[in-house]
Amino acid sequence: MPDFDIGVVRDGGLTHVLDKGLGPRGWEDVLEVSGDHIDIVKLGWGTAYVTQNLRRKLDVLKGKPVVIGGTFFEVVYVRDKLDEYKKWLQELGIAHVEISDGTVEIPRERKLELIQDFARDFTVLSEVGSKDSEVVFAPYEWVEWIKEELDAGAWKVITESREGGTAGIFRPSGEMRTGLVDEIAHSIDFHDLIWEAPTKASQAWFIKHFGPEVNLGNIPPDEVIPLETLRLGLRGDTLKEVLLGGEPAPAS
Repeated sequence: MPDFDIGVVRDGGLTHVLDKGLGPRGWEDVLEVSGDHIDIVKLGWGTAYVTQNLRRKLDVLKGKPVVIGGTFFEVVYVRDKLDEYKKWLQELGIAHVEISDGTVEIPRERKLELIQDFARDFTVLSEVGSKDSEVVFAPYEWVEWIKEELDAGAWKVITESREGGTAGIFRPSGEMRTGLVDEIAHSIDFHDLIWEAPTKASQAWFIKHFGPEVNLGNIPPDEVIPLETLRLGLRGDTLKEVLLGGEPAPAS
């Protein structure tokens, strides 16, 4: 950092990073330059299951909350291996778990039971929304389900978008369902949600709409620094809103 202070600070705002298989040395580099801006690391879908030297990777990530993707939870659920999954997570020293039903249909009551059960031993992040871009739920359903999952013991609820921003709170074209987002935000506490926002455009939209302290997820490791500059107003996309209160920059 330069040896002068421009008075740019912020409080709060989780950055939830999606790892698709980065190795230990790759993570050493990422943490060296952006570790202070990473709050939780998700080992996407079932990548942890096929990663060689997973324990070495977790050693590098020690000190950062790590969670395995919800899709793998769904696999474990349909294979009836929930107890074995708990044991494996505990052996790995992973204290967070993601519970989703974006691909596999889990009855509502059963999903709530699973959240309640896992919350006894783990910090639960649940996820609402389908990974099928053709499936559209009404806003009131999203709100109802999020409230139920928080009441069941979820620490945060993640709003589905997939890693490409083409499902859930996004249309297949990549356009955000802004009305849906506003309906959810109107009814759910700001701090209880993690909005999946894998693209720069969606990250900038959320920051301009809700402020720098918004919780954002599915951030690629190489996008952590760019996201932090968006949060701080150090990029043209959010400079006016974050640093100038919406006013245009003064003429030079």
